[in-house]
Amino acid sequence: MSGDLDLYGLFVPELLVAAVLALAVQGLLRRLLSRAGLYRLLWHPPLADVALFVICLGGLTFLMHRI
Repeated sequence: MSGDLDLYGLFVPELLVAAVLALAVQGLLRRLLSRAGLYRLLWHPPLADVALFVICLGGLTFLMHRI
């Protein structure tokens, strides 16, 4: 596996695709956490957002390479 996706002659890194998907998943999770009122329990919400993005990115890359 080369790590690149071929989209009609344009090579896109798999990590970029995973990062875009992780950003979308993180946005949905952030909206759910905010609606549930859990952000008021956090000390630093932007730091929690970064951690949530890293967790989503790690999970998606794991799933992409497992398949």
